[in-house]
Amino acid sequence: MSKTHVKKGDQVQVIAGSHKGKTGTVTLVNAAKNTVVVEGVRPVKKAIRRSEQEPDGGLKTIDGSIHISNVKKLG
Repeated sequence: MSKTHVKKGDQVQVIAGSHKGKTGTVTLVNAAKNTVVVEGVRPVKKAIRRSEQEPDGGLKTIDGSIHISNVKKLG
């Protein structure tokens, strides 16, 4: 596993891409794929099938991942 410049809980700012300028907290780091999930930065709609855990199913909004090179650590 390679070392990354951000970790879970860090405040970051998006410096490239369509979400440039947005800030948020890192909720997940995937060092193998070089991606991070930043809270509230890239909302994605996901179709959820009905199950015991999700009895309603339908569309849920989750945070999508962005490439780790597109964020910089604040502070």
